[in-house]
Amino acid sequence: MEGSLAVFCVATYGEGDPTDNAQELYDWLKNGDVDLSSLNYTVFALGNKTYEHYNAMGRFVDQRLEELGATRVFQRGEGDDDANIEEDFVTWSEALWPAVCQRFGVDSALDTSNVREYAITVHSDLSPERVFTGEPLRLGSFANQKPPFNSKNPFLAPIRVIRELHKGGERSCMHVELDIAGSRLNYVAGDHLALFPSNDPRLVDRVGELLGVDLDTVFSLTSTDEAATKKTPFPCPTTYRTALSYYVDITSPPRTNVLKELAEYATDPKDKEFLLKITSSSDDGKHQYREWVLEDRRTLVAVLEDLPSSQTSSGPPGGAPASTPGQILLHLLLTQDEPDVSPRHAVLIDYTTRTGRRNMGVATGWLKRHQQKVQNGEVVLAPISIRHSSLRLPYHSSKPVIMVGPGTGLAPFRGFIQDRAAAKQSGKELGETVLFFGCRHRAEDYIYEEELEGYRDNGVLSGLQVAFSRDQADKVYVQHLLRESGAAVWELLEKQGYFYICGDARHMARDVMGALLELIQDNGHMDSQAASEYVKKLQKRNRFLQDVWS
Repeated sequence: MEGSLAVFCVATYGEGDPTDNAQELYDWLKNGDVDLSSLNYTVFALGNKTYEHYNAMGRFVDQRLEELGATRVFQRGEGDDDANIEEDFVTWSEALWPAVCQRFGVDSALDTSNVREYAITVHSDLSPERVFTGEPLRLGSFANQKPPFNSKNPFLAPIRVIRELHKGGERSCMHVELDIAGSRLNYVAGDHLALFPSNDPRLVDRVGELLGVDLDTVFSLTSTDEAATKKTPFPCPTTYRTALSYYVDITSPPRTNVLKELAEYATDPKDKEFLLKITSSSDDGKHQYREWVLEDRRTLVAVLEDLPSSQTSSGPPGGAPASTPGQILLHLLLTQDEPDVSPRHAVLIDYTTRTGRRNMGVATGWLKRHQQKVQNGEVVLAPISIRHSSLRLPYHSSKPVIMVGPGTGLAPFRGFIQDRAAAKQSGKELGETVLFFGCRHRAEDYIYEEELEGYRDNGVLSGLQVAFSRDQADKVYVQHLLRESGAAVWELLEKQGYFYICGDARHMARDVMGALLELIQDNGHMDSQAASEYVKKLQKRNRFLQDVWS
């Protein structure tokens, strides 16, 4: 409609797929034939250049809206999470606003710095049954579990096993077994398991200490925009403790917009000046933000500790309504991502920053905190959901498969191998099953060594190639072994084989792709363009599949 503007912020998942909350929009745009000539729009795409299908969904939405007659008010922006996606967005949005003002006749000098998206209400008379305790959507869904279970209604799965897989060294990798009996969840080898963890209680308590708030205060956040479709940023009413534990991210470095707003509450002029500088669009400001926030891995708690005048302010200057520091912090955290991750095997994130602080991953830290309880036989429930993946074994077990999965990239392939073992045991014909696995040291992080070599010995694995990158002077990786086995891999591809890659996108997946193209050229007697076309045909036939991350 005239005078309105729709801004689509669109992320890309997996192999150029929509995220869960964009699936309906994607289906509607893809299959619909509606006249959108009255729609004014712009798109900001969120992606990561280490992935093959960089910002594919954002580009699709932008193109499809135009095809349906919508008016693009401003050019599409693209954010690269492998670099600095926040900086990309700020650069794009700074150019967006003048264009919007010109298009709609808005005074660009209007000051909107103190506009609040949500109003805070503190409750003193609500019964506990009316207060959310960490549920993502339905009040009481944790206490009263009802299928179907999904990302909005996680199943509380008992954890049966948490054990360490590494046999030595300083690094850690955990094997986790969950019981989904009675959940009606359908898990197939290759699927993603999403774990909904909570933040470290010690970190949550530290927030309360810094701000002097009662974490058990019950409150609600309500949108101040009457036309907003999302009335609250997370389930309300709830407590500060629950919000900080389940609904907001207090472990990642804060974005520049959060720090810029925090500057309003700093009572020390030097702290205020510094916050405004590192959140500016100047080259020096961007450099200082990267150094002081990103490189030093400062969380919002670390920022508050290092800039203490931001802890004690009673409210922003300029006549804005006063807020307690706890309310300010919660307001700032609204722009942060929810702590929701999808591990299969979990590599423990536990490191010391340049400022001497210990940082731990949200999900792996949660698992580590509960490991001893599980080992002692205590009941620990993990909120989980399952997202189905395109990574699938061929329907006929007689088809050859080549799997490349170093480190935790082994996760889906361990399930594949178990499926092939079951097929063999039931008397089905089994095609060649080849695994290329890699780790640092045989004696430390060769996970599932006995199991994998057992599958090789009983014939389920027709080939097991393991690269120990640091057991010799010259580093050896899976791509080196792939090149050495080029003739055999080519033969399997020509026998209608399937090729899979799982693991690191930034380096491993690219290097493996390079090795694959080389062996296709060498053994198929093709030039580089023909080899690329060969791989594209494999992709179209779902015989080349990747599940990679950075």
